[in-house]
Amino acid sequence: MGKVLGIDYGTKRTGIAITDAMQIIASGLTTVATHTLDDFISNLVKKETIECFVVGDPKNLDGTATDSTGYVNGFVKRIKQRYPEIPIHQIDERFTSKIAKQSILASGAKKKVRQDKALVDQVSAAIILQNYLDYKV
Repeated sequence: MGKVLGIDYGTKRTGIAITDAMQIIASGLTTVATHTLDDFISNLVKKETIECFVVGDPKNLDGTATDSTGYVNGFVKRIKQRYPEIPIHQIDERFTSKIAKQSILASGAKKKVRQDKALVDQVSAAIILQNYLDYKV
């Protein structure tokens, strides 16, 4: 069984999360500058057995597309072309940033750590991935 890679795509930074080999727990992996994302994924796919990609699907509260939706769809299309053998699932990412901020606050992190947007992106990716894991069971 391969691992699942979670992606919280952003125009500047992208949060990355990954599961364990048994696909039970999602853990934040890192945050990368979006312009280096394709190379990062390429290197990761060479090192790890990736069973599927899970990408956050940005939506407004009413379910309509956001300003980011076009960027995410372009990224998903590019990944499908590069890795046609690896399935891609899109998961609603509404409220993940808010939940991530609350989780970081609840962890007792200092103010400077809580203000780190890269950490928020990484935790958001883990939440998106965990939602996928919970949904597929």
